[in-house]
Amino acid sequence: MQTKIESIVEFIKLKVKTTPKVGVILGSGLGALVHNVEIEIEIPYNTIPGFPISTVEGHAGKLIFGKIGNTQVVVMQGRFHYYEGYDMQTIVLPVKVMKQLGIEYLFVSNASGGLNPLFRTGDLMVIIDHINFFPENPLRGPNDNNIGPRFPDMSKVYDKVLIDKAFDIANENGIKLQKGIYIGSSGPTLETPAEYRMFRILGADATGMSTVPEVIVAHYLGLKVFGISVITNESELATEMITTHEDVQINAASAEPRMTSVFVDLIKML
Repeated sequence: MQTKIESIVEFIKLKVKTTPKVGVILGSGLGALVHNVEIEIEIPYNTIPGFPISTVEGHAGKLIFGKIGNTQVVVMQGRFHYYEGYDMQTIVLPVKVMKQLGIEYLFVSNASGGLNPLFRTGDLMVIIDHINFFPENPLRGPNDNNIGPRFPDMSKVYDKVLIDKAFDIANENGIKLQKGIYIGSSGPTLETPAEYRMFRILGADATGMSTVPEVIVAHYLGLKVFGISVITNESELATEMITTHEDVQINAASAEPRMTSVFVDLIKML
């Protein structure tokens, strides 16, 4: 896998002459942030030898290099999921690639189901912690101590300085932010009402099928992490209506401009 990562990095460096400071992973229905990037080059995933391919609707499948303000960024317009059949090492491969390309920060977004009864569809939740409910951990297997510790501490995964700045930005722009704990599980089924209740009992405020593997590896690699979940449906309604992936994309897109505003202003400060 390390040989594959180095090969991908070498391929990208032949096309990209700048060093990104921030990596951004965009979730379902949240790809419009790229309109705020002064784009230097777009590289479709399917043209990068050894790079995985997005198979889910709402994930365009491009690496986009450019600037937000004066900050160099690389944006993943589309991510990879366990439910697509990818193993954990493939899911987190792009984070390792972006790290070797030079990023110091990772910004993540996702569309998620609301568990906290105070949350409403369209709310933005700043992630302050997470629960790994996937059937495996992306760090399982042999460890290279030159890259990261065998047993990484996970008590401060989401950067508090970035979180505080995000709330300052939101207050200045009249944007309401929630904060809470995200639980990630394998999918692809949406949660049953009983599973919603279980996740809430475990202490989660929102649930989804992504983010946790990438964040675990980002933290292991020493990156500063900031994340926002867009609440696209509510658990309280799970027994009253059927939620589809199309609903998730539509609800995510409606909240996307507010999320983008926070991301963009925060990235410009780095």
